[in-house]
Amino acid sequence: MWRQRAGQAALGIVVSILAIVAVLQSVDLGQTSAVLGGAAPGWIAAVFGAICLDVLIRAVRWQRLIAPIRRVALWRVLSYVLVGYLANNVLPARLGEVVRSHFLGDREGLSRTTTLGTVVVERIVDSVVVVAIAAFAIVVLNVRGVLTSVVALGAAIGALLVVALGIAIAAHRLPGATRIAAWFDQWPRVQAVVSRLRGGLAVAGRPATLAQALILSGAAWGATLIAFMAAGQAVGLDLRVGEAALLSSAVALASAIPSGPAYLGTYEFAAVKVGDALGLPADPVFALALLVHATIIVVTSTGGAVALRRLGWRR
Repeated sequence: MWRQRAGQAALGIVVSILAIVAVLQSVDLGQTSAVLGGAAPGWIAAVFGAICLDVLIRAVRWQRLIAPIRRVALWRVLSYVLVGYLANNVLPARLGEVVRSHFLGDREGLSRTTTLGTVVVERIVDSVVVVAIAAFAIVVLNVRGVLTSVVALGAAIGALLVVALGIAIAAHRLPGATRIAAWFDQWPRVQAVVSRLRGGLAVAGRPATLAQALILSGAAWGATLIAFMAAGQAVGLDLRVGEAALLSSAVALASAIPSGPAYLGTYEFAAVKVGDALGLPADPVFALALLVHATIIVVTSTGGAVALRRLGWRR
């Protein structure tokens, strides 16, 4: 297990390094610094506010997904989310998702595997909404080429994840389920883990809970879109809604790729490449991506440190 995690971490760091090298070959750092130096403070404050709103909505979404299992106060869920984001900022390969599952399960007396199941549902819902936003933006902007292929691939992967989730929820009703369950009886520990994981995944089988998660995901990405538009104004880019939607969804899809801590490199690479496809100048787009990314890291790292101090650390 540890060797596998170490391999994933090493691969993520290599991906980030390659992405950083590719970005630096595409932009002028002097021009980017000049653009950032002239960024409007008022718009930077708007970016900060939109990112804070985004994080809060995502905490509400996870609270609603956990609600069928256990009622947890919003401020506590927000603390666990922030600790997970802090972990993502210092650990590669999105290991923060495991960290926040561990913290919530440990502090609230829930199975950490069941909690991780709700995170899986959250990630699938988020992916579906992101792909939908990207597809809408491509249609509105009439974009062709590699971006269309990437979004189509994302849609195919999202569809497979939804199907897999449905099978996992309804596995006990499928033909041969009894025979498979009897086979798992040979490994009671594995059977227990699978059972607990299905307990978390089962929240997706509740229509009201799933609808709330979808609506809240849309609201969260709406806040992210506002952050991108505000950052564009800060660096002198008057982005249309479709352009901001495509940029924000592209960096989100890129962040799903295993990379180094805080998605360094892949985030900026995706923004610059999408900006190029939209005919936007590389240096202001790079400055925009740096501004939004830095704000996310500052907000989540500061909030995560405060939350970790309040929750306390246990080995």
